[in-house]
Amino acid sequence: MNLYDPFVPQLIQIVGQARAWLDKAQALAEQKKFDVNVLLGCRLAPDQYPLVRQFQAISDGAKFTAARLAGVTPPVFEDNEKTVDEIRARLDRTIAWLKTLEPAQFEGAEARTITLPFAPGKGLKGMDFLVKMALPNFYFHATTAYAILRHNGVDVGKLDFIGELPFFDV
Repeated sequence: MNLYDPFVPQLIQIVGQARAWLDKAQALAEQKKFDVNVLLGCRLAPDQYPLVRQFQAISDGAKFTAARLAGVTPPVFEDNEKTVDEIRARLDRTIAWLKTLEPAQFEGAEARTITLPFAPGKGLKGMDFLVKMALPNFYFHATTAYAILRHNGVDVGKLDFIGELPFFDV
């Protein structure tokens, strides 16, 4: 099984949806006449990352996971975004980089040993890394960003999270 097909397009879709949530946040800010950038400091709990860091984690989760599975070096982003426009640009750079990846780079990725900086001397097989750690972590940050926006009045719903589905006539 090549992990590219079920994984990379999914990342591209969710990162793109996260970008669309920011458009809805901008629309709410314009309607209610407040600076959309104030939302970047919002969080659901005092000990949780603020919204800006949730979006950075969405970007990092996508690029670091894909890079580890493809056996390539991911781009480095500085985590210095201060505005919604800067977050949008980061998400755009993330999608653009993900689109440079090719299925051939993921050949054998399910069995590849993945090492992580926080677990020195330990490794995970690619499939375990993807299914048991990387995807849950990616979706944790995506869901949290979505929830922070929704909690603050941004009109996002389930299809805003999921995105366009490839329906066909039956």
